[in-house]
Amino acid sequence: MNWKIFAAGKPALAYAKSGIEEYLKRLKRGSKVEIIYLKAGDSESVSSNLFERSKGTFRIALDERGQAWSTEDYVGKITTWEMDPGIKTISVLIGASDGHTEDLRSQANEVWALSPLTLQHELALVVLLEQIYRAYTIKRGEPYHR
Repeated sequence: MNWKIFAAGKPALAYAKSGIEEYLKRLKRGSKVEIIYLKAGDSESVSSNLFERSKGTFRIALDERGQAWSTEDYVGKITTWEMDPGIKTISVLIGASDGHTEDLRSQANEVWALSPLTLQHELALVVLLEQIYRAYTIKRGEPYHR
């Protein structure tokens, strides 16, 4: 499965850069993950750009108003998406600091809440990458999940 993660603004904090680098390195074995950084801005312009850039892919908007998935739910969803011949690339959309527009949320295939808390963008990106890595280690039967 191909993953594209679209994020508004580049990480500036050292811990986030380090975490992103670490999980991207680990993910090379399980899937193809690409991060595309977009120019930060207001909710309208960022949501519009995210929607345009992710055209033709299965879209997951990260938003605290989305559904909360357990790790097992997430692994099951990935398995289902991988078996769907219409899904070649999954795009995960991390929006502007003031969130996604209602229009983007309503048009996304899924809206996922990593947490009911509002997460800082850099931290959300690290958590997302860790969860993708965790899901693939579970799918391969590796002990990381314990």
